[in-house]
Amino acid sequence: MNAKARPEGEIRVGGRSVPLSRPDKEMFPEDGITKAELVDYYRAVARPMLTHLKGRALVMERYPDGYEGKSFFHKDVPDYFPDWIRTVRVPKKDGHLTMAVSDDTATLVYLANQACITPHPWLSSANRLDCPDRLVFDLDPPDAEPDADAFGAVRWSARVLGDLLTELGLRPALMTTGSRGLHLLVLLDRSTDFDTARSFARRVAEVLAARYDDRLTTESRKEKRRGRLYLDIQRNAYAQTSVAPYAVRDRPHAPVATPLDRDELDDPDLGPRRWTLRTLPGRLDEHGDAWKGLSRCRRSLARARHRLDDLDDLGADT
Repeated sequence: MNAKARPEGEIRVGGRSVPLSRPDKEMFPEDGITKAELVDYYRAVARPMLTHLKGRALVMERYPDGYEGKSFFHKDVPDYFPDWIRTVRVPKKDGHLTMAVSDDTATLVYLANQACITPHPWLSSANRLDCPDRLVFDLDPPDAEPDADAFGAVRWSARVLGDLLTELGLRPALMTTGSRGLHLLVLLDRSTDFDTARSFARRVAEVLAARYDDRLTTESRKEKRRGRLYLDIQRNAYAQTSVAPYAVRDRPHAPVATPLDRDELDDPDLGPRRWTLRTLPGRLDEHGDAWKGLSRCRRSLARARHRLDDLDDLGADT
C-alpha cells in the first residue's frame, strides 16, 4: 500500500482511465489514511471483493470530508459518472432509481475516489431483483461498545446459529462486520422471493431463541431484550442492503468487514474490528480468501424449510 503523496490526475485500472481527485485528503485523520490509500486498498482487494459485488445494485455510503464528517447514502447514479460504469434501473414506489453496479476493479476504484468508504450491495442480483441469493443474520452485542466478554456472547451466538443452519442442510458463511458484530450469510439459489426468505429467517431465529431463551431474543424493542443478544433478520427484504465483504467501515482506524473461517470463532482475540484497511491485505496474502469457493454452497430453502418444520413439531411434542 503506497501511502506517499500522489498527484491529482488519473490512474490506469483495467484498461480504463480513472480520475483521482484530492488524493491527499485524509479520510481517517487519526491514522493519516488518505483517499489515495483508500483507492489503493480497494484496488488490492478487488479480486475477492468483486465476487460479492458483480451484478448487484449498490448503495454508496459517501464521506466527502472523511469518516468523521457529514455522510450520506447515495443510491441514484449522478449524471457525471462515466458511461462505462454499469447501471441498473430499479423500480420503486413512485418511479425508479438508476443504481451503480460494480462489475470491475475500475468501478470499485472510481467509487473510492468519490469518497465511498463503504459499498452496500443488494441481497439480490440486478437480473432478478425480487429473488434474493443470500440470507443475512446480523449478530450485534447488547452493549453499544462491547468489551471482550460481551463479544464472546456474539461468538457463541454465531456458533450455535451456524450449527442450526448446518442442521437444516445449509452452508453458512461467517464475517466480521467491521463495526460491532458478526454476520452469518447463507447463499441461496434464487428459487424463493424475499417474503419467503425473510419468513424462513424469522422462524430460524425464533427456534434458536426458544432453545436459548436466557441468552437470545427476537425482540426488536431494546427495552424488552433484558441483556439478551438480538437475532436480527431485518435486512432480508426487497431493496435492503448488507455491508460488502472486505468493505471499509466508518470507524476509527478504518476497520474492514472480514470473511472468516468457522474455526476462527475459537480465537479469544477475535473482534468485529480485528482487521483494518492496513492489515487486511496481509491477511489475504498469508491466509487467502476465507470465502473462496463459496458460490458452490448455494442452496434451495425448500428442504431447509421442511427440516425446520420437523424441528417445530419436535418442539411442540416436548
